[in-house]
Amino acid sequence: MLRDVDPILSPDLLHALRAMGHGDTIVIADANFPGSSMGPVCIRADGSTAAEILRAVLSVMPLDTFDPTPAITMQVVGDADAVPDAVADFQAIIDRTADRPAIIHAVERFAFYTRAEQAFAVVQTGERRLYGNIILQKGVIE
Repeated sequence: MLRDVDPILSPDLLHALRAMGHGDTIVIADANFPGSSMGPVCIRADGSTAAEILRAVLSVMPLDTFDPTPAITMQVVGDADAVPDAVADFQAIIDRTADRPAIIHAVERFAFYTRAEQAFAVVQTGERRLYGNIILQKGVIE
């Protein structure tokens, strides 16, 4: 155990977050996301929701301030303007937890997959809500 580190941040996830550099991205994915076939290392967090992992990750990792869209989600297929419950929760967590909150930007489904394939890692959670996926871009510790 470590002090002041959320216990749901597993050793593998902490290693990935520490190894990431400025501008690298990490995907926090729901249970339906094809995390293992994306290409990047897939870290399992089946006992946690995507919202819980997001809150824990943002407690130790800053969002990028050089990119205007450091938090990206997937648009709802057939309704690009819809805001799924999971995404609304993500925005509330970012607003409360991030050292520099950002507005979530949604991209088309296959554009999201393309970005996910280029991520440093995918964290596959047990999130059961649809569209419970977010990509975060790491910022600089000042």
